[in-house]
Amino acid sequence: MGNIYDGAFRTILNDCRQMIIPVINEIFKESYTGNELIEFHPNEHFIDQQNAAEKERITDTNFIIYGKKKKKYHLECESSLPDGRMTIRLFEYDAQIALDEGEVINETLTVTFPNTAVLYLRNYKKTPDKMRYVIKTPGGTVGYDVPIMKVQEYTLEDIFSKGLLLLIPFYIFLHEKNFEVYNSNEQRLAQLKAEYRNILERLDKLEQEEIIGAFDKRTIIELSGDVIREIAQKYENVQKGIGGMMSGALIETEARTILNKGIDKGKDEAKKEAALRMLQDGELPIDKVAKYSGLTIAEVELIAECQTV
Repeated sequence: MGNIYDGAFRTILNDCRQMIIPVINEIFKESYTGNELIEFHPNEHFIDQQNAAEKERITDTNFIIYGKKKKKYHLECESSLPDGRMTIRLFEYDAQIALDEGEVINETLTVTFPNTAVLYLRNYKKTPDKMRYVIKTPGGTVGYDVPIMKVQEYTLEDIFSKGLLLLIPFYIFLHEKNFEVYNSNEQRLAQLKAEYRNILERLDKLEQEEIIGAFDKRTIIELSGDVIREIAQKYENVQKGIGGMMSGALIETEARTILNKGIDKGKDEAKKEAALRMLQDGELPIDKVAKYSGLTIAEVELIAECQTV
C-alpha cells in the first residue's frame, strides 16, 4: 500500500485515538462509550526465520482498550488486490504480537492473539467479507474469522451518523473510478466539490458542538488533502478542485485559531496576523483572505504591499 495512505491511517489513529472507538464498535460489534483508556504498543516486530536474519514487520496499529475487560486489537489498512499474501502477513503480525507479550509460568507458555481486522480502501470482486485463520495443533484445531471493513461501502451519512470520522480521509476512494469524468466535466466536478463542502460544514458543526476538537478537525482535513493529492495526482482539475478546497479549509482553520487566541491580545492585531499568515502561504486570493480574517480587502492589500517592501 502507498506510504501516503499508510501514513495517513497511522497518523489519525495515533493523533486522534478516540476516533478508533466507533470503528472498533462497528467492526467487532462492541459497545465502547468513548471514555475508555487506549494504550498503543510499538508497531515494530522482529520475526525469526530459519536460516535467515530477523525480518522486521511493521504493523499499522496495535493497541489495548481497557473497557469492562482488557482487549487487545490489531488493525491493518490495505488498498491492494487481495491475493492471499495479506492473510499470511496478518498472521505473522498477530503471532509476533502474541509472542512478544507472552507469559511463561512453570514452563507453560500462554499467548493471547489480538482481535484483528482489515480496512480495505478499495473494493474488488475478489475482496472477501472476512479472512479466516485455521490453526491445526497436536492438541486440536482452532479456527476464527478476521473481519474486513470495506471503506467504499460507507456513505457520508453512515460515516457521520456512526461517528466513523476516521474514514473521512479515505472517502475519496469511493470516487476514484470517476476521476477521468470529474477531470473533464465541470458539472460533475462541482457535484464532488459539493460533497466535500458538506463534509467541511459537518466537521465545523461537530467542532462547534464540541464533539471534536480543533486539532481533530484539522488532522482530518490535512490527511484528506494528503490522500487526495496522492490518489488524484494524474488528474489536475480534481487535484485543484478538491485538493485546493482542503488547503483552503486548513488555512481558514488556522486563521480562526489565530483569531480565537487574539481575544487576549486585541482583535485587530489578531486579524492582521491571520491575514499575514494566509498571504505568506500564498494559496488564497485577496478577497478570500479578507473574508477569513475579518478585514476589508483594502486592509489586506495594504498588508500585502508591506510584505513585499
